[in-house]
Amino acid sequence: MKVSERRQLTRYNLRTPLRFRAVGLSSDRTEHFTEALNVSRGGFFFVSSAALQIGMPIEATLRMPIEVTGKEAEETRCTARVVHVRNEPYGDGRIGFGAEIEEFRARQSLGTVSVAADRHAN
Repeated sequence: MKVSERRQLTRYNLRTPLRFRAVGLSSDRTEHFTEALNVSRGGFFFVSSAALQIGMPIEATLRMPIEVTGKEAEETRCTARVVHVRNEPYGDGRIGFGAEIEEFRARQSLGTVSVAADRHAN
């Protein structure tokens, strides 16, 4: 995906709790707890000490704020893919990761939504 496509969705510099685990790593089924530093309808940026790489799928749960949902904030489960790694460590040694949401499901609705179709609807 081109940079211009990624930035079509408004990104909000809001911190929100984030739980995630890497998918497909039989050796590490650890659930990691951190926070997203910014979010949009199509992705989020977070810092972690987890050994993630570009292209790696993750399952995440985060609270999508009203600015993103357009209604009340809701806890959302999603499948995402790491698309960016910022290798400069933060003060505590963690590094930054950008994740693009591929599918998400609000816990209340239980319906799955493909984000790719939604991105190009605007």
